Formats: sequence, C-alpha cells, structure tokens
Amino acid sequence: MSYFDKHVFFCTNQRTDGTACCNNHNAQKARDYVKNKVKELGIPSEGNRIRINSAGCLDRCEEGPVIVVYPEGTWYTYIDESDLDEIIEEHLKCGRVVFRLKI
Repeated sequence: MSYFDKHVFFCTNQRTDGTACCNNHNAQKARDYVKNKVKELGIPSEGNRIRINSAGCLDRCEEGPVIVVYPEGTWYTYIDESDLDEIIEEHLKCGRVVFRLKI
C-alpha cells in the first residue's frame, strides 16, 4: 500500500521560448493555494493522505494549466481558485470526479 492515498501534480513548467506553458497561468501560485487549503481544511488525515506536488512539463501545456491526480489518473484544467476549491472538495475530500474541469 502506498504511503499517500492521492498525489496531486501541478504542471509548473515555464517555457522560455514563449510557447504555451502552465506557469503562464500562475500555476505555482495555484499549487501553493491548494497545498495551503488542503492543510487548512485538515484533509490530509488518517485514511486520506494527500500529497500536493509540483511537476515539470506534463506535456499538455496547450490545455493548461493542468493538474493530474493519481492513482486515478484524472486530468484537470482550472481557471481560478473557485475551480481549485471544487477539485479539493469534490475529488480530494469526497472522491468524486469534477467532470466539468476534466480534460
């Protein structure tokens, strides 16, 4: 059994050639927001351990910004903190996929 129940990877890649990348959408700020919010809500608890990670390029930057949640392998995009809050509440806390944000 894995130590963590879920791994949430935020693409925080920054391309220097001007092409589309997730960090053009403040991906690092979004990752920090989710990490802090999950801790604040006390979601990482016994039986629901969650790790929020930064990732290099996840190779879907044109759909960005992107997040992938494992072990489910669910890919999301988001616009703002309300989208991130919905992913936290529905997927990370309750285990339900947020279909409107899924890519």
